[in-house]
Amino acid sequence: MRLFRAIPALLGFWFVALPGLAQQPPSQTYGELFRDVQMQRVFPDGKTFVDAEPKAAPGEILRLYAERKDEAGFDLAAFVRRYFTPPATHESGYRSVPGQDVCSHIDGLWDVLKRPPDRPDPRSSLLPLPNPYVVPGGRFGEVYYWDSYFTMLGLIESGRDDLAHDVLANFASLIDRYGHIPNGNRSYYLSRSQPPFFAAMVELVAESSDDPGATYAAHLPSLAREYAFWMDGADSLEPGAAHRRVVRLPDGTLLNRYWDDSDQPRDESYREDVETARATNRAPVEVYRDLRAAAESGWDFSSRWLADGKTLATIRTTAVVPPDLNSLMAELESVLAKAYAASHRPERAAELEARARLRAEAVRRLLWDQEAGVFTDYLWREGRRTGAVTLATAYPLFFDLADPDQAARVAETLERRLLAPGGLLTTEIASGQQWDAPNGWAPLEWIAIRGLARTGHDQLAETVARRWAERVAGVYTQTGKLTEKYDVAGTEAAGGGEYPNQDGFGWTNGVLRRLLATYPQLTTASGGDIACLAAANDNRAPEAQPLRRPP
Repeated sequence: MRLFRAIPALLGFWFVALPGLAQQPPSQTYGELFRDVQMQRVFPDGKTFVDAEPKAAPGEILRLYAERKDEAGFDLAAFVRRYFTPPATHESGYRSVPGQDVCSHIDGLWDVLKRPPDRPDPRSSLLPLPNPYVVPGGRFGEVYYWDSYFTMLGLIESGRDDLAHDVLANFASLIDRYGHIPNGNRSYYLSRSQPPFFAAMVELVAESSDDPGATYAAHLPSLAREYAFWMDGADSLEPGAAHRRVVRLPDGTLLNRYWDDSDQPRDESYREDVETARATNRAPVEVYRDLRAAAESGWDFSSRWLADGKTLATIRTTAVVPPDLNSLMAELESVLAKAYAASHRPERAAELEARARLRAEAVRRLLWDQEAGVFTDYLWREGRRTGAVTLATAYPLFFDLADPDQAARVAETLERRLLAPGGLLTTEIASGQQWDAPNGWAPLEWIAIRGLARTGHDQLAETVARRWAERVAGVYTQTGKLTEKYDVAGTEAAGGGEYPNQDGFGWTNGVLRRLLATYPQLTTASGGDIACLAAANDNRAPEAQPLRRPP
């Protein structure tokens, strides 16, 4: 058996001194210079400056800026070019070999998206990782938390289990250093996390291990710290109140929401956030917090977070208790219970199992909308459901929280209201935001497909899988690219959001690779568009069989 190979104590000698390095975001490091660069849009994409490498000590750059900024003819863009090196652009124009099947294309893309272990640089916003890792692609040159679970699905299917283990090891190292997994390995992401898929990652690795119990036990410290982060403040929280990511309802029920520990504009979208706050009469810090909390959700942005369903200035993410997050938290509690059991701590295992059962019951009771036939967001201050029909409804099916009647109603609702020619719509609303109609996203398609399959709705699951795979493969055939998101209602390129659609793309690669192994009949579904050579499937690691249950 090959135990997980990068428990924090084994991460390498040079990581001992990491705490304290690169923890201050660029907005704090560069102050006025940062604000001027972002507000004057020196770079079209606000992420460019926060990822840039300074050519001199930050203090020296700030001294020079203070001396020169008021001089006649001062050129801010020229100053930035002189003292900063923009992030290297990893060529995203990768094309497959003419006639190459999509599985071979994906298998080759892993090395294109792979990055070597980092070396710490206190002047950089990058939080270094000790092992190789896989980035999404395009503008995203760092690892992202929830993306990586879906990337791991494809890595294992491609026979790259070592790299999948490296991905998990890196997240364990982040928990060890910072007490949580940040949104991504950048200092400006440290104030928030992303959907907590770490437990699902551990279970994915455990299920392909010769000794699952040893895998759970090895990750007990990381799982426990991850849980403590998400549940901080729960023990002393009064009914009807919230603290950070925890909400206690008036009846004592404990659930979670998304949050961010900062109430300032996001470093990477500074100007956009300032402009959003200016468009409302609310206190700017409230708007910034809700924008950041939506970024933690991964759905940045969506009508589900907007009070009027269409205007970003009405964002209210922290007022929402979401079914997707609480399904993930039930999974974290269940996997943590397995880790305690494997570590011969039965009392703690029983406690976490009980918490998981209580949460599952609360999801079925409070987040279920009988009229709409979906699990939906809950406005905890108002004590009511929003009724929004979104793909978040599939999470309780994926994590086995829904009862059979609820699962059947969800399947019917998905087929009637969200099923489109290219897969499932993210929501019913075309707001112009990227996590809304007409867009479909690989992670949500996977959650829905596997959630439907594991609750017995196999025909609909295969229909969604077929439509999604054909849509993705069709774009691949036309362009040679796999992209971040897709228009599943029509044939246009997906749009919306704060940046153009990106190609690469980690989670699309992972989900499609896994789907085509789970449903091999799809590979001949559309005249060869989704063809996968038998040799490509033969490269799979023996332990990477289709999941018996979605972890």
